[in-house]
Amino acid sequence: MKSISKYVSVLLIAAMSLTACDDWMNAGPEGGTKTADQKSDAASQNPSAAAADLSAIYAQFIQLYAGLGGLGIERHNDFGYAAICMFTEEQGQDLVSPNIGYNWFNFSDWTAIRENTLTTTYGLVSHLVWNEYYKIIRACNTIIEGVDRNDPGTQVYALSQALAVRAFCYLQLAQLYQFTYSDATLDKPCVPIVKENMSAEQQESNPRATVKEVFKLILDDLDYACENLNGYGRPDKGYVNQAVAYGLRARANLITKNWAQAAEDAAAALQLSGATPLSIDEAGVPGFASADAHNVLWANIIVETNEVVQTGIVNWPSHLSTFYGDGYAGVGATRYIASALYEQISATDVRKGWWLNDKLESPLLDAAGYNVMKEAIQVEGNELVNVKFGTGDGTTTGLGAAAADWILMRAEELELIKAEGLARSGGDGAGALAQFVQQYRDPLYTVAAHGLSILDEIWWQRRVELWGEGFAFGDIMRLEKPIVRTNSTNWPSAWAEQNVDANNGVLLWRIPQSEIEANKGISEGDNNPFVAY
Repeated sequence: MKSISKYVSVLLIAAMSLTACDDWMNAGPEGGTKTADQKSDAASQNPSAAAADLSAIYAQFIQLYAGLGGLGIERHNDFGYAAICMFTEEQGQDLVSPNIGYNWFNFSDWTAIRENTLTTTYGLVSHLVWNEYYKIIRACNTIIEGVDRNDPGTQVYALSQALAVRAFCYLQLAQLYQFTYSDATLDKPCVPIVKENMSAEQQESNPRATVKEVFKLILDDLDYACENLNGYGRPDKGYVNQAVAYGLRARANLITKNWAQAAEDAAAALQLSGATPLSIDEAGVPGFASADAHNVLWANIIVETNEVVQTGIVNWPSHLSTFYGDGYAGVGATRYIASALYEQISATDVRKGWWLNDKLESPLLDAAGYNVMKEAIQVEGNELVNVKFGTGDGTTTGLGAAAADWILMRAEELELIKAEGLARSGGDGAGALAQFVQQYRDPLYTVAAHGLSILDEIWWQRRVELWGEGFAFGDIMRLEKPIVRTNSTNWPSAWAEQNVDANNGVLLWRIPQSEIEANKGISEGDNNPFVAY
């Protein structure tokens, strides 16, 4: 049962979401928009104004058609941040989807997904992702420009959250549009920085900032949030608190190779939140659909009144959950684990049951659960289909089933960041990893189980633990790994041979055509070059 606070917060979010719907390029002070001084005065006289703007930020994460609606296009893969996660998962090697017309996330074909025009499938996705992140950034800037960060007064928590979410967006963008943070990439072009109080002229001629500049902004914003969210009691887990800010900074420090600090931040996030990983028993049932779980630090709160739910089919359970029969998974667009990864999972690991075996069985499913799945999809022929993700209310149909939260940060990810940070900085990463897996996933686990180095073993654990949640492509870029599909037997033939070397130019996303047309600071020559597979 979802908590009452979700229903209270969603009313405010729904009321204020229109403030975040305009195109991000209209964020300048002209056209009747309040100046920074006016916003600061309004905030001090009416603190609820800042709270409303804050709600608009989080509403943007789950807004229907947020990415392409400004172009007059409505597509069934345009439902907010969860959709972006599904697009990036499709590009890797561990999540397999069918090559059929009902698959709106048919994004595994490297021969076709690097165009940036509106006439191509990839072009639409490029617009969708770019617009979604920059709209959230604009909503963040609305708060930031109205508060004096040196003397924020009662608005310190709103300001800190806006800075943290802005950092989150730039962190996501940086991993798509340039190769990972390193000495070789620091001065290379990343993405434009849109900050508070930029004039319309500055935004309309805004070149790509360097990797160094983007990550400086990210870490500066997160440093402020970590320090100033102390004592904040949020309405629900849809809001960023101090623990989430530390978790975001842990991610950023992992990318920027501040290994020890990444481990410290992950540990701080766990301590501050009190979040703990799911137990073996708890991980042994379909889930990952509710922010109420004790392992969740941050999530997109999604309830029946949200537009993405009201559509019935334009939401993440429709495409990802094997238990939601009213959606696209119910007509064949289901998601599988790559056979090569599945075969490496020990039989004593509870996560083996997150996918059906070759007998179409899973220990996660009792008779009732199996019947729910059978009502939702055609089970025959669906070996290795996921049963990891449940629905909002555990049923197969109706708005309650589609009203499932999208988890943005959970304790298990932080445990793995801590292990990696320790391993890379001379600490006992192997011990931290073994303790986590043995206690919460596989009591017979040993770090040497897969014959990998400790760092590759941690990546392997991330691939299994975070499967389907939007981390796979970022890890491939961050760790400079190749994409290897040929060792799996269940990839569709059209994509099965499409391996990609680490740091291949085809991995870089292309800046969308709409941005190049609107932003005089970026020409087609400034774009990431088109690289044919």
